[in-house]
Amino acid sequence: MQRRAFLSAILIGTATALLLPLRAIAAAWNKAAFAAIKLEEAERNLAIDGEILSKDIEIIAPDKAENGAIVQLAVTCRIANTEAIAVFVEKNPTALIGNFMFSNGAMPQIVTRIKMAETSDIKIIVKAGEQYFTASKNVVVLENGCG
Repeated sequence: MQRRAFLSAILIGTATALLLPLRAIAAAWNKAAFAAIKLEEAERNLAIDGEILSKDIEIIAPDKAENGAIVQLAVTCRIANTEAIAVFVEKNPTALIGNFMFSNGAMPQIVTRIKMAETSDIKIIVKAGEQYFTASKNVVVLENGCG
């Protein structure tokens, strides 16, 4: 009987340890921001206020995307103490594409593929301390990628 109790305790402890990171991820998930249709609404749900235009945010994306379903995007930020990089596409069905968080000392750089419904700006907002910095790049979409 002691063996079953021991195995049961080990199983419960392991399951709890595995579920804790999922709770942390769920806590960081901002459902309202990701569901927002308008850019301003998504920014408001992320508590973004007073963006400063910055040349320290480098956006590498094509000038023309033949297929909006696969648009390669690279963002590098040279702003000290960067905590997060948010990616927005205003003319998409939902404006917020991704919100990437960085730990202390992590290099604030992302490389990903995004979908774009139509020609639009890709807007990047960087959170560093209590300030928000922004940059954008227009991408012409030749074939709709969100259909």
